[in-house]
Amino acid sequence: MTDALEGILVVALEQAVAVPTATCKLADAGARVIKLERQEGDFARGYDDYAKGQSSYFVWLNRGKESCRVDLKQAGDRAMVEAMLAKADIFIQNLAPGATTRLGLGAAALRARYPRLITCDVSGYAPGTPHHVRKAYDLLVQAESGLAAITGTQDSGPSRIGVSIADIATGQAAYAAILEALLRRARTGQGSAIQLSLFDTLGELMNVPYLTRRYGGIEPPRLGLAHPSIAPYGVFTTADGSVLISIQSEREWQILAREVLGSPALAEDPRFASNVLRVRQREVLDAEVQSLLANRPFGEVAAALDRHAIAYGTVSSVGDLITHPAATTLAVATPLGEVEVLAPPAIVDGNRVAPRPVPALGQHDAALRAEFASNC
Repeated sequence: MTDALEGILVVALEQAVAVPTATCKLADAGARVIKLERQEGDFARGYDDYAKGQSSYFVWLNRGKESCRVDLKQAGDRAMVEAMLAKADIFIQNLAPGATTRLGLGAAALRARYPRLITCDVSGYAPGTPHHVRKAYDLLVQAESGLAAITGTQDSGPSRIGVSIADIATGQAAYAAILEALLRRARTGQGSAIQLSLFDTLGELMNVPYLTRRYGGIEPPRLGLAHPSIAPYGVFTTADGSVLISIQSEREWQILAREVLGSPALAEDPRFASNVLRVRQREVLDAEVQSLLANRPFGEVAAALDRHAIAYGTVSSVGDLITHPAATTLAVATPLGEVEVLAPPAIVDGNRVAPRPVPALGQHDAALRAEFASNC
């Protein structure tokens, strides 16, 4: 099967997580991705050493790329990068705001020189806002956007989501915007200048709590493993474990109460006659459900939930994830040996992506300089 983006050339002046997320997806789709690195390399190479002595972040997000070290303060290296851009379809970067413009590689200048080029600039905050020139990293933006305020429990205080959600979501958004720009270029022959920010990405994700506060006047509470808008939806203790139950409709509530919990009285209780009422009475409702589950074995409860098609799950540790029956892994070649990663989610015509190797720092210096610098 031909890769969807075969023949597309991407030049990435990238570091850390957000832009490498986008370019990893492009590489998985068959694009050629040239990763431009400082002499010391993308600083994400040094985040940890858990993946066979290599950074877990770097191994995850840099498969299928060519690594080329450059010093953009040197005229020769700038000329080589210019030669790359003359052939490129996409230029994506997440240096500090204004850095590429000072180097003569700003989006406006590049789009004037190469009208078919798609540029994508990723920053912490959107251009035109007072925060645009600030340095911004994932955890800072989780806090600034209000996401941390609604994460965790009332006792724990504001918490970070356990993965770099601002970076990852922004990288996914950049990937989608670039694919749209490629489709637009196929119709018009013209590239596009794309701008994204970590804050805007999380802001878009925060719309439900935003609307709840702005129009409902309610500051969304931190609920741990409960759902702010649905009840019952949370973790309950059984005689020998716990179960996370999710109810999505009035029909499911009636089935849960009558068939799984065995309580027609609970099903008919006027305090819980709609989801809005159940959310308002969450503590009372959860106590009622808990009392009916406390003495029943998990296996019995799970069997009843399966029998009546009510959604449920368990709260896994990361150790549990490694052996989870639903998890699919892929082997990725790295400079220090093969590493298994959890597979990207898309299955196309029955196939998962076939990941290409993770590059060593500067692995492709000589080949890329021979290809692009020889005519500079």
